[in-house]
Amino acid sequence: MPLRALIFDFDGLIVDTESADYQAWLAIYEKHSAHLSLARWNEGIGSYDTFDPYAHLAEQLGRPIDREAIRAEHRARLDGLLADAAPLPGVREWIADARQLGLRLGIASSSPHRWVEPFLAQLGLREPFQVICCNDDVPRTKPDPALYRLALQRLDVRADEAAALEDSPHGVRAAKAAGLYCIAVPNPMTRTLDLDGADLRILSLADLALNEFIARFEAPIQAQPLQG
Repeated sequence: MPLRALIFDFDGLIVDTESADYQAWLAIYEKHSAHLSLARWNEGIGSYDTFDPYAHLAEQLGRPIDREAIRAEHRARLDGLLADAAPLPGVREWIADARQLGLRLGIASSSPHRWVEPFLAQLGLREPFQVICCNDDVPRTKPDPALYRLALQRLDVRADEAAALEDSPHGVRAAKAAGLYCIAVPNPMTRTLDLDGADLRILSLADLALNEFIARFEAPIQAQPLQG
């Protein structure tokens, strides 16, 4: 089946916001003499509903917290850490090659539009994507497949005509539940997590040219997953 579309995750796949997000929260927890383990943080990577850092902090402190004040502090810290952020290796090349080949491009992100779209504009990557689906658009985020099903619908392609690019277990499960071929491209925060559900795993998009992937995708018999 010819490949007609690519659907990208955003956080941790296009740009490594995951490391910065954890560092911002870690600083806030340490300021309150609380602890945020990497294992607990990893429970929420790739989703929006599975881990609440505000509730976890309040639980450790044993009292209510000022969510709005902490939200503002977290955003200020995160913006500082990501001020000079750049796309991860290979991302620009895959997007450029996809456009040259006439593939449709979409995003399926568990983050809200108010985060994803300005960041894409900051990176100079908003225009290539015909479709951007975020947590504002669906009742449930990853690992639920709703985001991917919506992206497929808006791109007007079938699941077997598209491939998803993901960095987290929640994202991989969502993509596979929607019937897509899934490429796992872990970032520093997700390299130790279980991504075995993906059809293909690579260390970086810079390690595989899009035309090479297309040949693999369109082969009559899919090769076994490549572990990176």
